[in-house]
Amino acid sequence: MKIKVIIACGLALLFCQNALSTTLKMAFDADPISLDPHEQLSESTLQFSHIVFDPLLRWGKDSQFEARLATHWQRIDGQTMRFFLRKQVSFSSGNPFTADDVVYTIERLKRSPDFRAMFDTIASATAIDTHTLDVKTTYNNPLLLNMMTYVFPLDKTFYQHQDQIIKYGDTFASRNVSGTGPFILTNRKLGSRMEFDRNPNYWDTDSAGNVEHIVLTPIHADSTRLAALLSGDVDFISPVSPIDVERAKKVAGIQLVTMPGTRILLMHMNQERRKEFQDVRVRKAINLAINKPLIVDKILKGYATPAGQLSPDRFLGHINGLEPEYNLEKARLLMQEAGYEEGFRISMMAPNNRYMNDEKVAQAIAAMLARINITVDLKTLPKAQYFKEFDRRSADMMMLGWQSDTVDSNNLFEFIIACEDTNTGLGAYNAGAYCRPSIDDDIRQSNREMNPERRLRLLQRIEKTLYDDAAIVPLYWQSLVWAAKDNIHIKDILNDQNFPYLGDLSIDAK
Repeated sequence: MKIKVIIACGLALLFCQNALSTTLKMAFDADPISLDPHEQLSESTLQFSHIVFDPLLRWGKDSQFEARLATHWQRIDGQTMRFFLRKQVSFSSGNPFTADDVVYTIERLKRSPDFRAMFDTIASATAIDTHTLDVKTTYNNPLLLNMMTYVFPLDKTFYQHQDQIIKYGDTFASRNVSGTGPFILTNRKLGSRMEFDRNPNYWDTDSAGNVEHIVLTPIHADSTRLAALLSGDVDFISPVSPIDVERAKKVAGIQLVTMPGTRILLMHMNQERRKEFQDVRVRKAINLAINKPLIVDKILKGYATPAGQLSPDRFLGHINGLEPEYNLEKARLLMQEAGYEEGFRISMMAPNNRYMNDEKVAQAIAAMLARINITVDLKTLPKAQYFKEFDRRSADMMMLGWQSDTVDSNNLFEFIIACEDTNTGLGAYNAGAYCRPSIDDDIRQSNREMNPERRLRLLQRIEKTLYDDAAIVPLYWQSLVWAAKDNIHIKDILNDQNFPYLGDLSIDAK
C-alpha cells in the first residue's frame, strides 16, 4: 500500500513539474487598455487579439498568407472574394463559430473609429452558408487579403446588443471576452497583471505550442523589465532597451532576438494650432534641425534606421535616395527667410513608456530645436494617458509610432497623412492637421489600383509630395529586440510586426 502511495505522489509531482514547465511569465512594456479588439488600433491590442482570438488568416515567416479560421479562399470576380471557414470551432463561451460571426465582426469593424478607414472599402459581407461567406468591395482592392489578417471573428451571440465601441470607455466589450484563440483570459488587473489558460477546445491540434498558462505583467521601466528576466522572475520580455542589450548578451542562459522593424516613429506639427507650421520653410527647418542619425546612434545604440520618409524599403512606396538630411545652417537660414529668426515657443507631448527610449528621444528633439530658437515645453506621459491627449491633439508637436496594418505604404498614408474625416476614418491619427486633397485622391486610387507598376507610381508620388512639403518629421524605423530564457523557442513565433504567435510557442523542460 505504501508503494502505491509513493508512486501516486511521484506521478503527481511529475505532473505538477510538467505544468510548471509550461507556464510562460512575460513582461511587456504595456498591457492592452481594453479587452475590446476594435476599440483601439494599437500594438498591445493586436498582441492580445492573437492570444485570445484567431484571425481569418495571418502572415507566415515567409511573408505569405497562412490560413487560420479561413481554411482557403477564392476570387469570385474583381470585387468579390469567397472565404471557406474552419468547421467544428467554438468560442470560449461554448457558442459555435459560423460565417454569421465573421459577417458581424466585419460590420462592427466598419463602425470602429480606429479601424473604419481600413474597412471602409468593404461594401458587404454575406454568409452563403454556415461556413462560407463572400466579402465584396466597392471596387477592385489589391489589399483585401492583407485586411483580412485584422479580422478576428467575434462571438456574435455573446456580444450583440451590448457591443458599443467607446474609446477609453467602460463597456461590456471592454470588460468581457469570448474568442476562438489558443488561450482564455482568466484574470485581469488593468495595468498590473493578466493571466491566460490554454483553451482546452482549441482547434489547432497540430500546433507545436505547449504553453498551458501565461502570466503577463506590464513593466514600464526598461531596466526593471530586464532585471526581472535576469533574476528569473519572468521568462520573456519585450522590448529590450538598446542600452541594456550588451548587458543582456553577457548573461548565460539568456537569448536575444533582434530584427529590423517597419514601425516608423515621427513627429506631427499641428498646423491648426500653430500658424508658424503652415509655412513650409518652418517645417523644413524643423526637419533639418533634428539630427536623426545621431539620435539612432547615441540614444538607440544603432537599433533603428534613420528615416527621411514614411515607407521602409520593403514597402512599395519607398523611394531610394530620400534620406534624412541634417543641416543646421540651412535650417537657420530657412527660419530667417520665414521671418522667425528670433524663434517662438511651442508645446510638445510624447509618451514615456510606449516606444524605445521615447522620452529620451523627445528630450533630444527639444534640445535640437532650441538651436534654431524654437523653445519647447515638453510633457511626457505614460501610454494610457498619452493617447487620450493625442486624440485630443493637445500639443503643437506630438510623437507617434505607426506599424502599417496591411504591410503596405498606403496604410501609413490613409491613417496619419490623409485629411481627417470622421465618416470614413481617414486621417484618424493625423495630429498635424496636414491636408492635401490631391494626396487623398492618390490614396483612394492606390486602394483600387490592381496594376503593380501604376500603384508603385501612385504611392511614390505621395511619398515625394510629403517629402517636398515636409508634412511631418519622420524620425526612424524602430528595430525589434526581445529577450528570453534559452529554453523558450521565441524565434519560432516572432515576426517584424511584433505580434508573437504565443499559441505556437514551445518551452523545453529544464
